[in-house]
Amino acid sequence: MAYYPVCLEMAGRPCLVVGGGTVAERKVNGLLEAGARVTVVSPSATERLLEWARAGRICLTLRDYEADDLAGHSIVFAGTDDGLINAEVARDARAAGALINAADDPAHCDFILPAVLRRGEITVAVSTGGASPALARAVRDELGGYLDRDDYAALARVVTDVRRILRGQEIRVPWERWQAALGGEVRALVRADRLDTARERLLEQLRA
Repeated sequence: MAYYPVCLEMAGRPCLVVGGGTVAERKVNGLLEAGARVTVVSPSATERLLEWARAGRICLTLRDYEADDLAGHSIVFAGTDDGLINAEVARDARAAGALINAADDPAHCDFILPAVLRRGEITVAVSTGGASPALARAVRDELGGYLDRDDYAALARVVTDVRRILRGQEIRVPWERWQAALGGEVRALVRADRLDTARERLLEQLRA
C-alpha cells in the first residue's frame, strides 16, 4: 500500500476509539498528547482509561460498540482484541466517510500510525508501511540518539525564534540560505548552551 505521510492538526478534533484494553489506551494517550477530544466505547476499560474519564479528559461509554457511536467523528480507531469487531467498525466508519485505523489490520486501515519521536518542536515519524512496527521502533530509537547528541530540541527553539523575528520584519529567506546558516558554528553554539549567541549569529547569517 502507498501511504501519504502527513502531520494532522488534532487539537479539538473529535475522535472515536473503540476498545478499552492496552492497545486502545496507547491510541488514547497519543491522541490526548495531540489535544484531540476523545470518546472511548468499550464494555470494559483499563484503570488508566477510567482515570482519564474520571478526570474529564475523555468521554467513556462502558458498553458494546454501536454504529451510531460514529456520529460526529471523522477519525476512528478500532482497538479491540476481536478482529471481527474491528472489521465491523472499519466497515461502518468507511460507510460514514470517516477515516479508520484498525489495530494490527492494515487491510482495514485508511491510515497507519508510525513510530514517533519527539524532541521539543521536532517530530520524527518512522513507518515501514505496516510491514514491521518493531523495525520502525528500532529505527526511531536509533534516530533518538542522533538527535540527542546535537541537542536538536534546543536548535529548534533557536530556529523558531529567528523565524518569528524574520517574519515580523517581512524578510523572506530561501531554504538554501537556511541550510547553509544552520551549519557548524550555530550548532556548536547550541551544543555549548550559548543559545542567545546562536540566535544572534543565525540572524546575522540569514540577513547577510
